[in-house]
This record gives sequence, C-alpha cells and structure tokens, in this order.
Amino acid sequence: MGRILIIDDEVALVLLLTDELQSKGHEVLAAYDGNEGVRLAASEPDLVILDIMMPGMNGFEVCRSIRDRVSCPIIFLSARQSEADRVRGLTLGGDDYVIKPFGLRELLARIEANLRREERSRQKPQQQSRLRFGKLELSLKERLVSVAGEPVALTRREYEITELLALHGGQVFSREHIYEKVWGYDAEGDASTVVEHVKKIRAKLAAADPSGDYISTVWGIGYKWTNP
Repeated sequence: MGRILIIDDEVALVLLLTDELQSKGHEVLAAYDGNEGVRLAASEPDLVILDIMMPGMNGFEVCRSIRDRVSCPIIFLSARQSEADRVRGLTLGGDDYVIKPFGLRELLARIEANLRREERSRQKPQQQSRLRFGKLELSLKERLVSVAGEPVALTRREYEITELLALHGGQVFSREHIYEKVWGYDAEGDASTVVEHVKKIRAKLAAADPSGDYISTVWGIGYKWTNP
C-alpha cells in the first residue's frame, strides 16, 4: 500500500477519492490548493494526483516546483483536452494524464498501475552499481548522475532516459521506444515529449561538462548513447 497525495480544489472529488483509496489500504494526504500541495509533497508520497485548473498556483506550476524533489509518479487530472496540454503536462514530468470527467474505476486502475510500475522499478535487479563514461558517472542504486563528482539535477524521467541509453551504449532507440520503456505501454501521451526531455538532459550535461557529448541524435530514427 502507498502514500498518495491528492492536490485538487474540488472538495467533493477529493473526499470521494480519499474514501476509495483508504478502503484499499492506502494512506491519503489532501491539499486543496497548489501551495499546500507543494508543502505536503515534502512528505515523500508514493504517488501524486494533481489537478491542473486551480486558483493561484496551477497544476503545471506545482509539478514544475516539486518534480526535482519528488521522484514518484504524478497523474494529472484536467478538463483541458488539447494535445498541447497533455504534452505540456508530460514534458514537465507528469507520468499520466486523465481527462475530466473520468470513470472512477479507470482512475483507480491507473493509480494502481503506476504504483505497480514504480514498485517494479525499485525491485529491478542491477547487474552493476555504477557506470562511468569519462567524467560522468551513473549510480544505478541511488539513481543519480554526477560529473566530476558533482551531482547533476535530473528529474525522474530525465534520469530514466539517461539510464536507458547509458545501459545500452551505441544502441539506437526511437522516440517511441524510449516513450514505451520509460512511460509504459499503457501511458496516454505523445512520444514527442521525449524530444523535450532529451533537450533538457543535454543542456544539463553540457552545463556540467562542456567537453562531453553523451547523447547523439540519429536523424530520422532516434537517439543513442555515445561513449566519450
């Protein structure tokens, strides 16, 4: 069972989800605005359910604020149905995007699926604990990237893309393959979000090591890890 943080200004919805999740044995924390949600995110939840359209700090702003400090799955809830909104949410670090109105059973199934995927990720055996590429090092156990001993602040998705490529150096991965591996086969999103994530990874690695060139673009296909 997990600790689930709900951030939504619809009181009736929060109470309904709280009852349903507690009946399944989950611990539930509730916040009715973005600022309170950011504060409660420090409690290390196992999953966050995040509304987008809230007064004050909206869900996109909350996600941006907590994503570097919270590695758990984030499920966006929103009445905004455009592809641009879905891509924005996933690019900011969301793991799933559910459109209101939604079926309660579907949402509960998505919550359980994300929790299971997170648990499998934590239990995945690591054949080696560290990977080194010149100045860059991946610590697989701690899920950290450092350059010359200094940590690089990657989001959860950025780290997972980096690890996937680094573990298969020289192998070309398409955007769709990366999306399926990192977000999961049942995620409802767009592989174009991978492009934005790779841009951010490259920028962060370049800032830490201007001489390094770790991720190469294979035009028309995807990306591969290049050992410096």
